[in-house]
Amino acid sequence: MRIKLTSVFVDDQDKALKFYTEVLGFVKKADFPVGEFKWLTVVSPEEPHGVELLLEPNDNPASRTFQADIYQQGIPLTSFAVEDVEKEYARMKGLGVDFKMEPTKSEGPTVAVFDDTCGNLIQIFQI
Repeated sequence: MRIKLTSVFVDDQDKALKFYTEVLGFVKKADFPVGEFKWLTVVSPEEPHGVELLLEPNDNPASRTFQADIYQQGIPLTSFAVEDVEKEYARMKGLGVDFKMEPTKSEGPTVAVFDDTCGNLIQIFQI
């Protein structure tokens, strides 16, 4: 068993694709219609055949409630590994990304948290 796909709820798939590719640097992997929405995934350019991230519409009331509640509590929906948190933080700040937590060293990794513009807080970490 292995992880091949995971997802984040987004309030707008096109806006999410733009942010996740143009700002975070992921690459579009799949994009095809599924009913009124799309099956839209991105991958790391460093692992084009690795885990895909599904930009999933938050059309379900339960997903909208879940997304809003964890955002309000300041809980990141997911985490992405980076080589250098300080460097990524500076790069993303330069692109106008709204960070909710600056790089912070903890017992384990150094972490930072940002708003993905699509309804989520996302954590980046460096071990």
